[in-house]
Amino acid sequence: MPVEVRLPNILRPLAGGEPVVKAEGATLREVFDDLVSRYPGLEASLFTPEREMHRHLNVFLNDDDVRYLGRLDAKVSESDTVTLMPAVAGGAD
Repeated sequence: MPVEVRLPNILRPLAGGEPVVKAEGATLREVFDDLVSRYPGLEASLFTPEREMHRHLNVFLNDDDVRYLGRLDAKVSESDTVTLMPAVAGGAD
């Protein structure tokens, strides 16, 4: 079942320039694996070397932060939207 994945500007070049792509999977991990199988350049942005969710990536399933839904084990369904957002840090001294 495909879900819609919205990509931030910084990741779009790794997915052929597309702002939105479709991916298959019943869990977020399966969706990420499907994305990486089609767009290998996304792997380092989505996963750590240990295959956990990259800590500098905020992920929302519909409007909910996946950190509260089971992270990579979060269940997804066909009508869901996954939004990827790079973490922002920094500020003035």
